[in-house]
Amino acid sequence: MHAEHLTVLTTTDSAEKAETLARGAVEDRVAACAQISGPVTSVYRWEGAIETAPEWQVLLKTAASQYEHLEAYIRSVHDYDTPEIIATPVVRGGADYLAWVTAETAAPAESTGPGR
Repeated sequence: MHAEHLTVLTTTDSAEKAETLARGAVEDRVAACAQISGPVTSVYRWEGAIETAPEWQVLLKTAASQYEHLEAYIRSVHDYDTPEIIATPVVRGGADYLAWVTAETAAPAESTGPGR
């Protein structure tokens, strides 16, 4: 099964950077929307030492066809040497929401949003 939509997770070290990253991805149409969560506590090994740091998670929703563009965008704006970029396939979802994700990551056009 090939997923047509993905959620893509990345992290950064401040709320401001997370919002800038999320807003830019949506403006560039490589993501339909993004959610920011945090701070979370990350524990990881870096350059031989165990580190603990606060981070903000950015979860981006996109069409699978846009993944390479979204990854390139994240890498171009991210200040980490090795940014976390993890894509997870969306195997099921509301048809109207997924159609909106597809439309928002396609060529520019007016959009009405997913509704609330």
